[in-house]
Amino acid sequence: MSLRHPHHDHPRINFWTGVFAGASALLAVALWSARRHRSPRLSLECDAPIEKMLPSLSGLTLGTALPGNSVEVLENGRYFDVLAERINLARKTVHFETFLWKPGKASRRLVHALAERARAGVKVRIMLDAVGGRRMPDDERKALCDAGCRLQFFHNRSIYNLGVLTDRDHRKIVVIDGREALAGGHCVTDEWLGDAEDGEHFADVSLLLRGPIVHSLQSAFSENWAGETGELFVGEDVFPELKPEGDAVVHAAFVKPENSAPAVKILHHTVLCMARERLWIQNPYFLPEPEAIDAMGQAVKRGVDVRVLMPSTGGSDNPVVQHAGHRNFQKLLECGVRLFEYPHTLLHQKVVTIDGKWCAVGSTNFDDRSFDTNDEVTLGILHPPLARRMEEVFERYAKRASEIDLERWRKRSPLHKLRDNAVYLLKEVL
Repeated sequence: MSLRHPHHDHPRINFWTGVFAGASALLAVALWSARRHRSPRLSLECDAPIEKMLPSLSGLTLGTALPGNSVEVLENGRYFDVLAERINLARKTVHFETFLWKPGKASRRLVHALAERARAGVKVRIMLDAVGGRRMPDDERKALCDAGCRLQFFHNRSIYNLGVLTDRDHRKIVVIDGREALAGGHCVTDEWLGDAEDGEHFADVSLLLRGPIVHSLQSAFSENWAGETGELFVGEDVFPELKPEGDAVVHAAFVKPENSAPAVKILHHTVLCMARERLWIQNPYFLPEPEAIDAMGQAVKRGVDVRVLMPSTGGSDNPVVQHAGHRNFQKLLECGVRLFEYPHTLLHQKVVTIDGKWCAVGSTNFDDRSFDTNDEVTLGILHPPLARRMEEVFERYAKRASEIDLERWRKRSPLHKLRDNAVYLLKEVL
């Protein structure tokens, strides 16, 4: 029997293991580099009120501010009543795009409405995120397809999507006949039913819109539909001539240009520098970047009332994200930002209000995943009545929320601090 040195047993295996590891590392760097972009520098000199800055704000976010729109607020479960009603009245096309779809009452109701319209000859196109929509029941998926609906999943897991597997379609858009649209934060699950009256049902805000802005939302739907299917749609059934319907000026942010910050990130970061009186943020996942925190601090210094309303770890559907957000609470509080945590249920609305005049409503969370990775859509709206309505929503929930006190926050336990800092390291993938 001969003895061999263990280090000489498998030199070829060690060589190919090293090659594989090196190639994997290079691939990881390449994928990261392909999606990298610079964050916006938030040192804007802006003395004009936000209503004078709409051409700049919409232009920076690669959109156009369009006057002549009507906007109706749909809170909580009422969204599904209006959505089903509008789908049932569709005559030509229904375009439906969403992130999360789970079995339940909401799912069955929408499947019935969409299938009925498809059988009536309406062209129904449905875009679901492949991850968020994976729990759609097979029988309901079959019912939609059998009725003639076109159902497409965004970024299915495949080698062709290797570089974009983390990119999810987080938009929530419905366009009816090209003439009216719904957009906001609602997903298709039963947690969005009801009126946020208990810990099982979420609070949220979406909008029903009519007027020229509907073309922009149709364009956002077309972007991902064409990207996944190659199909382009044209004509009066999808892009009809749209006349003024109201007095709201609206612009849509959704574009993700190559090597530049996505439009939703530029929008949310830029408006931090434009507030002159009030800057109120409602968001379920609040993990601002250092540049945004500094911009909020600068807003406080120029006399702006800056407040943030979010769920607590007990109210959140993802407490890990809230712990990651806790990591920056002390700095925010030291800057003079007021922070409110709501413990009773998930506050899912994604709303920013500026000076009681302008507001942003959409699908975008205030975190790296939404700003840098997901496909999102946010509407910037100049309409003082709507902005005040959104401030009323803030105040209604803030009354039952806990405001974070700086001195007590500094004294939180070492374990709490350790958990916050550890989870924060994962903020880009949460």
